[in-house]
Amino acid sequence: MQMKKIVDRFDKQSMANLPRVLYEGRIEVVVSEDAAKRAVKYLLKQPMLGFDTETRPSFVRGKMYKVALLQVCSDEICFLFRLNQIDLPQCLVKLLSDKKITKIGLSWHDDIHGLLARKQFKPGTFIDLQNVAADMGIQDMSLQKLYANILGGKISKGQQLSNWEADSLSEPQKRYAATDAWACIQLYREMMRMQEEGYELQTPQPPLGGVKTSISNE
Repeated sequence: MQMKKIVDRFDKQSMANLPRVLYEGRIEVVVSEDAAKRAVKYLLKQPMLGFDTETRPSFVRGKMYKVALLQVCSDEICFLFRLNQIDLPQCLVKLLSDKKITKIGLSWHDDIHGLLARKQFKPGTFIDLQNVAADMGIQDMSLQKLYANILGGKISKGQQLSNWEADSLSEPQKRYAATDAWACIQLYREMMRMQEEGYELQTPQPPLGGVKTSISNE
């Protein structure tokens, strides 16, 4: 069977022609501590979870907002915890401190830093996709480029700078937030498969000519 081919650096312009990827599964917005407890009870029984956060953007120098949203996705459902309304209840601290479940994020150090600004806790075990990518020889670290390179789809970042502290989240915001957490699971599974079965890492042809190289990872 022919090995999958990826590149060490993905050309952003190439994303324009890729099919758009959007999470189409079930989404639950959590705005009470009781609902958070029920969600966490379910999540703690899952074998694998994708994580991400969103923060209201600041357009004023020196003004920073706290993390407004924590997204946690399983294979069946994505929960959007509105931290600007419920803060970081103990049930979520328990989930974030868990060391048993396979928990996946991207640039997770930054997310943890933001969550710790809400409440101090001891972070559990997380897998950071940036570390996995680096081990595979991939130089791009953004979710958008990693997904395009490895899974051949385009994740839109159109909602990234929207107001995550709005009274209610719009449907595009919900889908955007859920997609980022869900994509972490999809990427991790494919990256693990590629490392097990082998892949070919290529260096794209330079614009002004040059030698194209590739590394086989069997």
